[in-house]
Formats: sequence, structure tokens, C-alpha cells
Amino acid sequence: MSASSDAPAETPASDADAELLGEAELDHAITRVEQELGRLFARIRVSWREAAATVHPDLQPLGYQVLTSIATGKATSAGAIIERLQTDKSAVSRQVRQLEQLGLVESIPDPEDRRARVLVATELAQERVALARSQYEGRMGERLRRWTAADLDHFADLLAALGGN
Repeated sequence: MSASSDAPAETPASDADAELLGEAELDHAITRVEQELGRLFARIRVSWREAAATVHPDLQPLGYQVLTSIATGKATSAGAIIERLQTDKSAVSRQVRQLEQLGLVESIPDPEDRRARVLVATELAQERVALARSQYEGRMGERLRRWTAADLDHFADLLAALGGN
């Protein structure tokens, strides 16, 4: 009997084994994405906290998000802010009240409907938000400038697909 006949015959993995291996690799990859998203979200929360402190030492991260929604014109009513930030009315009301007390937001009559009111960022708020944004964009830009334009476009496409857009 030859040595080669004593060795077990090598058989290719069955389709079922390959499918299980593929599932395990996919599960591992999904877990890794979830972990990395968790790390990214944690870093974003830290950035919001830092940006809020740049605008005003008493400002909370949610207040910063409310302020930037107002300052950019993406949400100028409490209802629009609630919808944009997916948060509750009482939290938004508290933040808007604080922003008004800090001199960062004013409530003025809506030019299109005098019965309604809109929120506008004061000049002070615009200056402070611009400063906070420039600091954040500097840090983020530093990291992203290491990537190619094609990688950035691909990453943006993947994020949009993940977000369902």
C-alpha cells in the first residue's frame, strides 16, 4: 500500500459547507460594521459636545443640533426641528428656550403667515456656529483628505444606501 493511499481523500467542500462559511463571514462582516458605526456615532457625539461648548459653555449637544438646524434654515419651527432631529416636543422646547435666553435664537413673525412664528439664529449664533463648524470640519477634513475622491464618492454612496436614500 502506498503512502498516498493511506491519506484521506481530499474532497471539495460541499455547497452547504461553503454556504455556511459564507454566512459566517457575512455575519462577522456585519458585526464589524455595527461596531465601527458605534465607534463613529460615539465620536460624533463627542464632536457635538465640543461644538456645543464652543458656541456656549452651557449649551448641550441637542441644543447645538437645534441651533444648527435653525442657523442653516433647514428647520425654523419647533415642528420642523422635531421632525428633523426625531426628538420629542418637550426636549426641543427646552432647548429653544435656552437658546433664546443665551441670545442665540429669536422668535419672529413668519413673513409668509403673520399668525405663525419662525426661529432665526442671531448674528452671535451664526458667528459661534461658524467657528464650531470650522473646527469640526478641520478635524474631519484632515482624515478625509487622505482618501481619494473615488473612495469618498463610494463611501457617500454606501452611507446613502445604508440610510435608505
